[in-house]
Formats: sequence, structure tokens, C-alpha cells
Amino acid sequence: MKKKLIQQTTEHFEIMFQQKPDYIFLSPGRINIIGEHVDYNDGFVMPAAINKYICFAISKNENSKCTLVAKDLNDTYQFDINDELKPIDTMWANYILGVLQQLKEKGFAMSGFTIVFSSTIPMGAGLSSSAALECGIGYAMNKLFHLGLTKEDIALIGQKAEHTFAGVNCGIMDQFASVFGKKNSVIKLDCNTLEYEYYKADFKKYSLLLLDSNVKHTHLTSGYNVRRQEVELGLSIIKQHFPEVRTFRNCTESMVLELKDTLGETVFKRCHFVVNEIQRVKEAAEALNNSDFKRLGKLMSKTHEGLSKEYEVSCEEIDFLVDAVQHEKTVLGARMMGGGFGGCSINLVKKGSESKLIEKITERYQKAFGIELKAYKVKISKGASLYKN
Repeated sequence: MKKKLIQQTTEHFEIMFQQKPDYIFLSPGRINIIGEHVDYNDGFVMPAAINKYICFAISKNENSKCTLVAKDLNDTYQFDINDELKPIDTMWANYILGVLQQLKEKGFAMSGFTIVFSSTIPMGAGLSSSAALECGIGYAMNKLFHLGLTKEDIALIGQKAEHTFAGVNCGIMDQFASVFGKKNSVIKLDCNTLEYEYYKADFKKYSLLLLDSNVKHTHLTSGYNVRRQEVELGLSIIKQHFPEVRTFRNCTESMVLELKDTLGETVFKRCHFVVNEIQRVKEAAEALNNSDFKRLGKLMSKTHEGLSKEYEVSCEEIDFLVDAVQHEKTVLGARMMGGGFGGCSINLVKKGSESKLIEKITERYQKAFGIELKAYKVKISKGASLYKN
């Protein structure tokens, strides 16, 4: 898949510009093993880069003219690097323009360039194709024009580009995973301080399987904003009763249980999920350290239960996909991944069992919802990189 992607992107560049590209870059999508909806609640997340990529074929120009070619969309956008860059109606171009404008504002000098890019990251499946695009461009510009940026700089520039040019107020996890990814390792990331540790995730006899529900319910944004308000209210109530609590990180389950009536049913459920999810990430890190994949699987399933019943960000289709594998002997654990209300479930399964499982669940899902299921086997890979033949 990777070789084919590189070959097709390179060939398209040669056809478009009658020359070979100077450089080839790869920028990966990401998964999150555990730690959902805690990035804005002072928790930790556990993302990893995966072997689904955006490939960039790039050459420098002698002038200030830039040409962007989105091969998969059969679309092209041209501009002058010396002009002030502003968001446009073409959303894919905004992710790139946002990064370039950030670099310009920081005083970096760049000349024109030509880019062709193509992707194997499924769109809309919650695997962060936008972060891969932003970070791939940041990484490529850094190499192309010797800007001296650190990996952290590239991730933060990508995040700010999404805020300013795409209008999405995202956290740092996606960009961080795309840049800092390491083969067979997950990152335990503190989204507040950006401190991180790698944990070995060589699954050996097991593999990660994503089942894409092919649905995206519209209340993702509104639901997300409401959840943020509910947990903020909950935390303020907890602080009134327990002044030693600064964040959810030093709040205990027993404190939340003690305030069940005071918090009210909904806010209690939200806070109970957050406190337990922060704890589950710590336990997942231990499980990975000990290669205890059965425990990791159980923690993933517990997370889904919390996301569905307490945080209430799942949906009927995703609940169906998670429930459908719970009694399969080859599945160690499964959960909804990402913001919720659609997208993918992530499943930890025995190697070699994937095809049968996909076939079985696809048929059941089609019968229940009349929707075609998509499935992706993924491996944990390294972050953005320069491809060398």
C-alpha cells in the first residue's frame, strides 16, 4: 500500500510538471488507544501514528509561485507565497494555507514550490487526515527551506492552522501523534504540558482492527460543546466541597460518588466517566509495560461503556459494532474512538481472525442498518518523515 501510494503520487507529479520531484514525504494518520474526551479535562491520552499516510511529492521553484495538486480530489490551487494568505472556500487547501501563513507570521522566508499529494487515510473515519495534511506540510517546509523547527513547533503550528484557517478548535493530540509517532510505540501525552512518554506496543499475537460505521451524526459539535460545559460545572462544584482539588487529575471517584446528589444525575455521570477514564489511561500504560493485552482489552471495553452510558457520546450504530464483538473469543476489547456520534470502533483482536470477523460483522451491520461497513487493519508506525529510496 505504501509503495503503491508513493509510486502513484510520484508518477502524477511527473505527468503534471514534466520532472521528477525533489523530495517525497509521508505523514501518517492516527488512532487513540485509550483516553477519550479527557484531553480538555486535564487527563492523558494514548495516541499512535498508523500506517495510513498522506504522501507529498515536492519540488522548489525559482520564483514565488506555488501550485498545490490534490490528486485524489482532482483539484488544483495556485497562489503566490509573497501574498497574504487567507482562508478560501476550498477546505483542503485551507489546511495547507493555514500552516504556510503561520510560518510567514513567524518571519520564515520561503520561495515558491509545487506539490502533489495523495492519501490512504480514509476521510471522515476519525483518523485525523487533516492533522496529517497540516503536519506533513509543516514537516516538508521545514526540510525544504531549512527552517530549524522542532517536532513540537510543527505540531503546534498544525494545531493553530486548524484553529485559524479551518475554524476547528481542536486539541493537540492529533498533530502531536502525526509528528511524534514511533513504530510499535504509543505515546502517553499530557495535553496541558506536552510532556510525553513512549510505551512499547508490539502487539505480537494481536492486531488492531478499525470498523468504520460510515455514519457521522450532526450533533458532534453541539454535543461536544455541551459536554464541556457540563464537566466544567461539575468540577466547580467538586472544588467547592473539596478545596484541595485543582483538576480532575487529583479528584477521586469517591469524591464524585459523595457528591452524586449535589451534582445531579447528568453532571454526575459526566464527572464519573472523566475521573475513571483518567485512571484507565494509567492502568493501560501499566498493561502495555507488562504486555498484558487481555487487561488492555478489558480497559478499552470499559471505556466504551463509559462513553456510551455516562458521557453519552456514542450512537446506535457504534454501540452495535462494539456489542457485536463482545462475545467473540478472538476479540480482547473494543470501543468507540474519537469525538463520537459515528466514526470508527477500535478493536484489539487475535492475529489471523480479522477476515472472518469482518465478514461476520459486515453482514450483521448491513442487516441491522442497511449500511456498508468498512474495515481497516492498522499497524503502529512512525511519524512524519522524509522518504528515501
